[in-house]
Amino acid sequence: MENFTFYNSTEIIFGKGEVNRAGEKTADYGKKVLLVTGGGSVKRIGLYDRVMNAFENADLEVFELTGIEPNPRISKVREGVDICLEKEIDIVIAVGGGSVIDTAKAVAAGVCFDGDPWEMFTMEGEPDEAIPVGVVLTLAATGSEMNGNAVISNLETEQKLAIHTPACLPVFSILDPVNTYTVPKEHTVYGIIDIAAHVFEQYFSHTESTPIQDSWAEGIIKTLIKESEVVLENPEDYNSRANIMLAGTMAINGLLSIGKDDDWASHAIEHELSAIYDIPHGGGLAILFPNWMKYVLSEGTDKFVQYAVNVFNIDTKGKSDQEIALAGIEKTREWFNSMGAPARLADYDIGEDKLEEMAAKAVSRGPLGSYKVLEKEDVLEIYRMSL
Repeated sequence: MENFTFYNSTEIIFGKGEVNRAGEKTADYGKKVLLVTGGGSVKRIGLYDRVMNAFENADLEVFELTGIEPNPRISKVREGVDICLEKEIDIVIAVGGGSVIDTAKAVAAGVCFDGDPWEMFTMEGEPDEAIPVGVVLTLAATGSEMNGNAVISNLETEQKLAIHTPACLPVFSILDPVNTYTVPKEHTVYGIIDIAAHVFEQYFSHTESTPIQDSWAEGIIKTLIKESEVVLENPEDYNSRANIMLAGTMAINGLLSIGKDDDWASHAIEHELSAIYDIPHGGGLAILFPNWMKYVLSEGTDKFVQYAVNVFNIDTKGKSDQEIALAGIEKTREWFNSMGAPARLADYDIGEDKLEEMAAKAVSRGPLGSYKVLEKEDVLEIYRMSL
């Protein structure tokens, strides 16, 4: 295990009815609020009214930024920054999933940034200041409710880039699993796959002697496998929704990567895919990740053997390490398929025409990954394996 420093200041407020505390928690940080929401589902499920009632009870002045889309746009970030500056907003509150939260974070940082908000994503280094952000979560997926990451797309440049800064850690996040009951099946599936991918990015590492981190990671994956079957059969199973929601938060709040190298190549490869084709992030990861697994096996099978045995109980008798590892990868693909996730780029009518362009963009800031360092030709081969 390597040396590490761990810090995470987000207050997690978990459980049924905790949305009622949104007003009191927000009021701790000021009176003027920018409320960030998506395409209207929060109103359909009544969550918007509950949040607004909580704000009214706390005597808060609310301004709104609505219409946040999946693969959130820099144009909306700019709009939110303008509102914050004009209205002297004290705190940004995201009510939604990862796209809404990431937009809120980018707005909060953009308020304190001297320049166009997109420059935060293209500059060297990270923004180091932001106004407070609070979260009411509606989708278990990105884990953005307990980290300082934000991923934003620029349609003009066909780029999808991220910032990672403690300045954007939410000051509080309210997680009520009931608010995920009405999430459509495909988005539930994409969320589960995104959570799994976050775990994989940190689990598959050459760092030695990390049994605690590995056990946490394996436990999250096994929980996702079990609960995915339950929740797809009964979307209103509270315990399954709760376990998946907590899995999403714990998968990418920093704990799984303490004291070890992590990878994140597959996320970078997928970001180029969804930046150009605007496909769901979880769908892209479902296609790419098993192929990344196969491609990097040449760098070592030990962790993949451990994964196959501990997560899927693969019988090792009479099998080589390579065969055991491949069996675990195949089980991963079978799990994704059982949920109805896409398996090939062809499922999104994506062919070969832009693979070269995407591979070049993926490594434009340097090689990717750590388990196996990937250059342009490596990325291109993973795309080709995914056709």
